[in-house]
Amino acid sequence: RGRAPARGNLPAEVSLPARGNVPAEVSLPGRGTAPLVPGRHGATLVVWPNGRHVAGRRPPADAIGAHGRQQKGSAMQRADLPAPETGMYLTHFLTVRDVARSRSFYTDVLGGTVVLEENPCIVKLANGWIIMNPGGGPTPDKPDVTLRPPDDPHTVSSFLNLRVADIERCYREWGAKGAQFLTPPIDRKAELRCYVRDPDGYLIEVGQATGLLNGILADPPAEET
Repeated sequence: RGRAPARGNLPAEVSLPARGNVPAEVSLPGRGTAPLVPGRHGATLVVWPNGRHVAGRRPPADAIGAHGRQQKGSAMQRADLPAPETGMYLTHFLTVRDVARSRSFYTDVLGGTVVLEENPCIVKLANGWIIMNPGGGPTPDKPDVTLRPPDDPHTVSSFLNLRVADIERCYREWGAKGAQFLTPPIDRKAELRCYVRDPDGYLIEVGQATGLLNGILADPPAEET
């Protein structure tokens, strides 16, 4: 059973009863296909007007605005924030030159959802969060540290690593949205791998496990001469 496509802030919803096998995806008029997540009582897909979907949960109708962003004045849900009730979460902080530009890249290109617009900007991306703020000088809790975006994109000490299920699809779809890849995906025996840069020049690895799943490891790094 289902409902008509979304109007305004109302979602289009498709629910399937728990009978036999739940399909991996469902077709929605004018929206293509979207995945379904099986649950104890079937599967539910909620599709918001911006085209993003959240399986099995429905945010308040007035909490999400255009482009998947939290409306000003609306209460944020704890589940959307990197605020664990127990244990810890892993997030990744980026010092950026232009918050709006970087926010657009991590949402419009990579498919994240804005949790907080700025100060700091928080984007929920897959099972983690990207946190962004402009650079600045020392603060009381880091008195000898200055934050700034990378000056030399050719020298890197750490980078974001995105593990994907279909690297060719990511390469094709993200590239069509303006992502700047260094090379197409390359077979590294253990994985297929390529790299992309964000608007500030931060390096992002995109990898899909292949041989690693069968115990095949990558060749060791070449020794520097």
